[in-house]
Amino acid sequence: MSKAKIKSKVRVIPAAGAVLYRMENGVPVCVVVHRSRYDDWSLPKGKVDSGESLPTTAVREILEETGSESALESLIGTTAYPLKENTRKEVTYWSARDFGGEFEPNAEVDEIRWLPIDEAKSLVTYPLDRKILTKFGDAPPVENVLLLVRHAKAGDRSEWSGDDTLRPLEKSGRTQAEMLVPMLGAFGVRRLYSAPRVRCEQTLAPLADELGVDVAIESALSDEAYLDSPETAVSRLVEIAVSGDGVAAICSQGTAIPGMLDDLAAAAGLDLGDTSTKKAGTWGLGFSGTTLLYADYYRSPLPVH
Repeated sequence: MSKAKIKSKVRVIPAAGAVLYRMENGVPVCVVVHRSRYDDWSLPKGKVDSGESLPTTAVREILEETGSESALESLIGTTAYPLKENTRKEVTYWSARDFGGEFEPNAEVDEIRWLPIDEAKSLVTYPLDRKILTKFGDAPPVENVLLLVRHAKAGDRSEWSGDDTLRPLEKSGRTQAEMLVPMLGAFGVRRLYSAPRVRCEQTLAPLADELGVDVAIESALSDEAYLDSPETAVSRLVEIAVSGDGVAAICSQGTAIPGMLDDLAAAAGLDLGDTSTKKAGTWGLGFSGTTLLYADYYRSPLPVH
């Protein structure tokens, strides 16, 4: 009997990119890039550098290829294609709002064009890019984005003898908090809010230092406050999302976060599935007015590799 062949493990090369867009006369126009090396038209994207999360890669590649500063919004999807035997490239795409910049031809991209979606779909070389552009065009427009973060690791409650509101992050939690800085920055976070827990405040503290802003304490967003009055907690979350200047991040706890998500989803007629959230896990929420449009879950801010 011949020996069964052992199937080789496929090596996956992670990459990230975006449909970078801006509004012109109420209509989205998006960028496509021409790569001289391949003589093709595609969406801005690139491989993950060491130490990066996928969202961080996406905004870096946008800047390098187009010269544009940007902020990610909704997760569009992931495409995959073979590079060579036992190697596959997987590219995760977001929609990304353009905040301006100046394009200069570079080693990878020698020309960019800003086009309406249908024209962009006609120009791009690859069917997978057209698929991503179609998904982008089919999605409803987003007015406000909010990042909802569960606090990073803070040890076991049973091993903490003091007031639980004062329980701090442990070493691995502090690492998670540091890694949240570039990831939340990729979404353009500028305002920070925390449930009244030291571990929640400490989770956002590195980003607060980076931005030079304070973390506002929100008593309505703790576990017990949510259980006492779910309507008040959800109302305050939405108020934060739709008011103020710039994207907000809220750090809360493991009971309040799924509860608020489920309530928002029910009101919007969405099925989010399991909304339990890991420590330092983050939900990217998009709103039209006060209505939830999407909720994308990011399990960890740690690097892809």
